[in-house]
Amino acid sequence: MGRAFEFRKARKMKRWAAMSKAFTRIGKDIVMAVKEGGPDPDANSKLRAVIQNAKAVNMPKDNIERAIKRASDKSQGDYKEVLFEGYAPHGIAILIETATDNNTRTVANIRSYFNKCNGSLGTSGSVEFMFDHTCSFTISDDGIDPEELELEMIDFGAEEVFVDEDGIHIYAPFENFGAIQKELESREIEIISSGFDRIPQVTKELNEEEAADVEKLLEKIEEDDDVQNVFHSMQE
Repeated sequence: MGRAFEFRKARKMKRWAAMSKAFTRIGKDIVMAVKEGGPDPDANSKLRAVIQNAKAVNMPKDNIERAIKRASDKSQGDYKEVLFEGYAPHGIAILIETATDNNTRTVANIRSYFNKCNGSLGTSGSVEFMFDHTCSFTISDDGIDPEELELEMIDFGAEEVFVDEDGIHIYAPFENFGAIQKELESREIEIISSGFDRIPQVTKELNEEEAADVEKLLEKIEEDDDVQNVFHSMQE
C-alpha cells in the first residue's frame, strides 16, 4: 500500500465527523459548481461529483435540490476559494482550503487562530509545495477486479488503487480528475464519492504533548464556517 492508502486510513474517521459541517461544506460546493457550470447535473460534471458526495454523507435529496435552486438565484452571493498556508507549533506545515464570501473576515479569523496557538500564517507558496495535490474516487467493488481496474486506469493517470470496506479507491494527480471521471461514467461504473486531497510528502512524528498543541490549532481552524478542508504534515 502507498501513501494515499495510509493518508486515507488516518483521516477516515475525522473527514466527515461533524455532519452539520459536512452539509455546510457541500452546500458551498453546490453553489460554486452551479455558478461555474449551471444547474443541470447532466451538463455539469463538477455538480455531478458534488451531488455524489452529498449522497455519500446522507444529505437529504430535498436539501440538495434546495441548494441547487438557491445557487441558481442571481441574488445568491459568490463564494471564492482561498488557500491559506502556515505552520503550527513544532514545525508542522498546514494547508487550509476555504470557500468565503468575505475574504477580509476569513483572513482575520485564520490569522487569529495561528496567533492564539503559537503558529504562524505564511505567504502564498510557503508550504503548498510540501503536499501532493491529488484527486480520488470511491466506487463499488461489486463485480470489479481491482487489479484489472488499476491496469486500465493507469492510462487515465491513476497512480494507486486499493480496496477497503467502503469500496475501491482510485488516487491520481489533481489534473487527472476529469479524465478518470469521464472514463468511469462511460463504463457506467457508479461513483460513490470523489474529491481532492493534499497529501504531505513528509510527515513529522510528535510526542503526546506536542501533538496536543497542534490539535488545539487544528480544532479552531476546522470549526470555522469558511473552512472546507485542513491538511497537515503531523504523523497520525
